[in-house]
Amino acid sequence: MPLGPITIYDKSTLESLSVDEAVWFSNFYRANITPLFFVETLADLEKEVAKGRTSEEVVGSIANKSLACGPDVNVYHGGLCFAELLGRKVEMRGVPAIGGGQPFELGGTRGVLFDRPPEVGALERWQRGEFLEVERRFARKWREMLAGLDLDRGSRWLRQMGMGKPRARDLAEVKAVADDLVRRDGWRYATVKVACASLGVPEHGLKEVTARWEKVGRPALVEFAPLTAHVLIVDLFFYLGLLTGHISKERPSNRVDIAYLYYLPFCMVFVSNDNLHARCVPLFLGKNQEFIRGQDLKADLCRLDDLYSAFPAEVREQGVMKFAHYPPVEGDFLTTRLWDRFLPRWRENAAKPLELTPETQARLLAEMKRMKEAAERGGEGVGIDLDKAKAVIIRRQVPARMGKWRLLPPEAEEAGKES
Repeated sequence: MPLGPITIYDKSTLESLSVDEAVWFSNFYRANITPLFFVETLADLEKEVAKGRTSEEVVGSIANKSLACGPDVNVYHGGLCFAELLGRKVEMRGVPAIGGGQPFELGGTRGVLFDRPPEVGALERWQRGEFLEVERRFARKWREMLAGLDLDRGSRWLRQMGMGKPRARDLAEVKAVADDLVRRDGWRYATVKVACASLGVPEHGLKEVTARWEKVGRPALVEFAPLTAHVLIVDLFFYLGLLTGHISKERPSNRVDIAYLYYLPFCMVFVSNDNLHARCVPLFLGKNQEFIRGQDLKADLCRLDDLYSAFPAEVREQGVMKFAHYPPVEGDFLTTRLWDRFLPRWRENAAKPLELTPETQARLLAEMKRMKEAAERGGEGVGIDLDKAKAVIIRRQVPARMGKWRLLPPEAEEAGKES
């Protein structure tokens, strides 16, 4: 699993990076891709692109850089919210919400294996220029949907929650109004109903949700379903911003951009070059999160590329993951500062690196292989709480080389060929 701050980025960020800069991003950050990133990327199939490039080449380039990151893929927020409304706890502590875990038990050790999500398989196809017809149709429909914004829907939700004509001097006040609407007493049932409407919960699902809500004492939505409350605040913030003129109605893609904020509970760092993100994201961040401009990240990654390019060839040939396991301990690097903030013990580990002998590596690989086989056999009857799991395996596929860089040590590449 890549080390580094858990980071969500939008398409504009990845597009701005060179392939070599993407290598350093993949090495020093743990990428968490949202479903919106895939939607935005796929929508490029229907865009007019610069002369000399096809839309397929543009999407393929983005996919190529995405795969270098060995990304996590966050579960769709709608599914997470509906599960939460029905009683399932959703972690909101800056880590990815990933799905598809297969529990296993081996020799008294319980764990879970997360296989590569299907979205990564799609990126691999897009990298090769292979697109399913259903994906092309989806891209076409998506761009059509962006042609207009449904202000009436937002106004209707606000009225249902007792909101008169909205007023706000700036976006900070817009956020305060949205918070107050969701948190205040006297409108709890209306808030649950509007939250379900915003998520597209069908009538029978609404009945199931409200029955559970009644059973647990009719709490405020922020207590009943915290992620759902967060998503609703984002939606109300957006419509209030439109109605008060603080968010432009002339840019339909603002609807997609604002939806990235649904996933803020699943990251430490949010990176974007988008001006709307720069204005809105900081209003929603917790004390243990940070917004970074994509151009600032790019500049830092470029400096890192220059630094490591000066290393001797024999060092570079050991593989990025070996000779640059940690960011530089000296120098004024943005990446180092973010590691200091979000992974404060990394300097201790860098000062005393763990040296694995070939024998120890062989034992670890053999043990992981047995765990993988146990998970693939099926974990019937094995329940697992991730917080109590003794082993968590996340299967990834990382290219041996990318751009001018060798990523994997030669021995790891050979071991991968044999496994």
